[in-house]
Amino acid sequence: MTTDIISPDLKTVLRRLKLSRILDVLPDRLTLARQQKMPHQDLLLLVLSDEVARRETLAVTLRVQKAHLDPTMHLEAWDATAKVTFDRALLNELASLRFLDAHAHVTIVGPVGVGKTFLAHALGHIACRRGATVLAVRTDQMLKTLKHARLDNSYEAELRKLVAVDLLILDDFAIDILDPIESRDLYDILLERYRTASIVVTSNRGPDEWLATFADPVRAQSAIDRFTSNAYDVVIEGESYRPRLKPRVTKDSKDRAR
Repeated sequence: MTTDIISPDLKTVLRRLKLSRILDVLPDRLTLARQQKMPHQDLLLLVLSDEVARRETLAVTLRVQKAHLDPTMHLEAWDATAKVTFDRALLNELASLRFLDAHAHVTIVGPVGVGKTFLAHALGHIACRRGATVLAVRTDQMLKTLKHARLDNSYEAELRKLVAVDLLILDDFAIDILDPIESRDLYDILLERYRTASIVVTSNRGPDEWLATFADPVRAQSAIDRFTSNAYDVVIEGESYRPRLKPRVTKDSKDRAR
């Protein structure tokens, strides 16, 4: 079916209303409407619902891209046979995003490779689908960016990006020893987002070990106490999840290679 059944005048009006993408589905919808003798109002609702769904999908895709989320790390893609243990009921609660509504935080703690980043990004994807703004960064890269921003007077703008989003995901938190500038920056971020917006952190260290990574113990104690008093704790134990993320040659791939 082509768009030949659509009049030029209708095409022009749709384009002026910035609804030209409706033309992609309109011929099929018109055919369906004729076959089912659909009332005009129902046809209009169907076509506009198609456009709403398309725009919502596009908006989610753009939010995910801006958030720097791994596109493969959806909760639905988690391998339930992975030999790791954590509180599944707590994860289900976090997936409801009630913690986001309450401006609470989440710590995901465990050894290397057990899926901490996967679960953090999965929560980010759920938040994007809900319409929230998200930003996922590695903690060391974030601190390095803030340091460089001081040199070109863009520090305030960079800090606003980190403070303004609904959900900030800090991967590999408290792994490295921080210098005084990095400690101050992290202190400011934790303080600015305290009870105003949520943070998800992943770390190989438990919160009781974070204090030792800061250069200023007084500021660190203040920030960490605020954070941990308002955070859910997900502790993951078990074998590395990363082998399950490795690319594999499927049977179809083998067949095509022959």
